[in-house]
Amino acid sequence: MTGVDIPFVVCVSADVSVRERVVRRLDDLGPVVICADLAELRAMLFPGPPVPAPAPPPEQGPVRCGDLVVDPTRHLVTWRGEPLALTRLERELLARLAGDPEAVWSYERIFGSVWGGTWLGDAAILHSAVKRLRRKLREVAGGPQVQTVRGVGYRLAVPRG
Repeated sequence: MTGVDIPFVVCVSADVSVRERVVRRLDDLGPVVICADLAELRAMLFPGPPVPAPAPPPEQGPVRCGDLVVDPTRHLVTWRGEPLALTRLERELLARLAGDPEAVWSYERIFGSVWGGTWLGDAAILHSAVKRLRRKLREVAGGPQVQTVRGVGYRLAVPRG
């Protein structure tokens, strides 16, 4: 090697137009690495046999937290016996928080547990999912609340019957 640092740009985007725009704007500056997703980036950075996908988590029974029940097998969430209309992602997020109520779940722990990946420091997807979940939980009288622990993560507060 020459001992000279050469900066390079990495663009990870599923949007072809974004990748093309990055190449057009930055191609003259030096090396630009373009890929559609993190799996493709990992394959470029760490060539070799593919890393096997993690084993699916074992089937678990319903998670109960006060009057809140999250049943992952039946894809059902109930509050005081009434079903809540949540998406798969919202159910999984709520199940994690309810599984260890009152504990603070860091962004990293939630991301790894719900999305099954490594958190890369961008909490936008997590904040968006929490925002949607909070909006739906607010519609439930006296229901659970997702609380923010600033700079750390989230915890679930479930009123006791």
